[in-house]
Amino acid sequence: MCEHCNRREFLGSGVLTALASTGAWSYTWASQAPAAEPPGKVRICVLFAGNPGPADRGWNADAEQMEKARQVLSECETRLGNIELVVGQSTSNEQTAALLEQAGQGVPVLAINLNCFALTHLVQPVLERRHPMAVFSLPASGHDWMYPMRWQRAGHRVTLFVSSDYGELERALRLLRVIPMMQKSRILLFPPARGTAPACSPELVKERLGAEVLAVEQAAFDEMMAAVAEDVVREEAERWTKGAKQIIEPTEEDILKAARVSIALQQLMERYQAQGLAVGTCMGWLPRGFPCLGFARLRDRGLPAACEGDMDSLLTMMLFQYAIDKPGFQGNATFDTARNALWTAHCTAPLKLDGRDGPEAPYLLRGHSEVGGSGCVPEVQYRVGEIITRAKFVNLDTILASTGKIVEVPEKSIRGCRSQIVTEVKDAAAMAANWSSALDTEDAMTLLHRVVFYGDQMQNIQHMARLMGFQVIVEG
Repeated sequence: MCEHCNRREFLGSGVLTALASTGAWSYTWASQAPAAEPPGKVRICVLFAGNPGPADRGWNADAEQMEKARQVLSECETRLGNIELVVGQSTSNEQTAALLEQAGQGVPVLAINLNCFALTHLVQPVLERRHPMAVFSLPASGHDWMYPMRWQRAGHRVTLFVSSDYGELERALRLLRVIPMMQKSRILLFPPARGTAPACSPELVKERLGAEVLAVEQAAFDEMMAAVAEDVVREEAERWTKGAKQIIEPTEEDILKAARVSIALQQLMERYQAQGLAVGTCMGWLPRGFPCLGFARLRDRGLPAACEGDMDSLLTMMLFQYAIDKPGFQGNATFDTARNALWTAHCTAPLKLDGRDGPEAPYLLRGHSEVGGSGCVPEVQYRVGEIITRAKFVNLDTILASTGKIVEVPEKSIRGCRSQIVTEVKDAAAMAANWSSALDTEDAMTLLHRVVFYGDQMQNIQHMARLMGFQVIVEG
């Protein structure tokens, strides 16, 4: 959708102007904020509960299994690179309390049960101090697996992994790190923000997630753009040009403008040591160059970036980036009940939905579909047959989620936004009838957008929701 449409003018700029005039948004300008250091590593406390027992009898893990867990944890710490594990063993509440003091206030906990009822006898300090906790329990390592979800239902932020797969330890660490990484995050916003009211409030985002939201002055960014070296701009333009399967509408000038914006956005994120970006004015950027190539560049490098100022979509991308190291494709939805299909389409999309070390998807360079084909945006062609998860974190307390399978990707889009996927879903008619029914808003962008990730992420969503105190609504 674009601001040149009547609906955009009614639901978009008019509403935004009214909100701005009432002072609904209040931000600290990035230029006035204290300098930030890179976020660095986050701590996770690993609690081995109890003592290992004999290998041939009893309800317990044995010494070999404990050593295997230690080895896997050490490998995960090295591989993930941004976590620091504080590892200890406890047989009492007093020892647990001492380990928590060593780890630090509020540090997430990964508890590994070693013996029958060991965890239940020493977990009280974790619960009393409100540490988020993931419990890993091997088969026959005790009966303690029954209690973590009871603690969760009683209001504690606890989730459970009951499995013989030691790979689940890495999944637990990835999900636990989301909490402290969000607390260390800095978000840059070109106002206005869009989305649910809580997500548009810097104060509530800080209170709920710990992330800092700073506003960027357009004039200051324009100065940064003007200062980008010409050879760097041409190098970026050449990278996009050489990689494209085809260049259809964009002129050389269009590509150079978009390349300049792309480099300037990367420099902006580096200057302010930011981990997320939302641009609420992007539809007005045609004269300076659309930010769509820049959004793709950032997302491919692990820095979530949301167009149309959509703070809910941005926070969704940040949560998943920290949890699974994959970017998201933010897009508009439209249904085809005749095919039991749901489309997602937008004019900005990352190339590396597999993650920053994964392959680039094929793409065309196109003009933006809603401003007469002007500008330069990527039309990315994702993999047919891929299972995807469609999600959105709304109101700072709820994750909307569904899964599907990509059944079609156009060779060249002819309507809607440029990058498109058609996904087969369980019941398109029911999804359409209940779309965004959980949202108390009439704002089109807030109702419309979802973020697509490769893979079935529903278990990760459920674990994340328990650890962070969210609710989950399955949409499909």
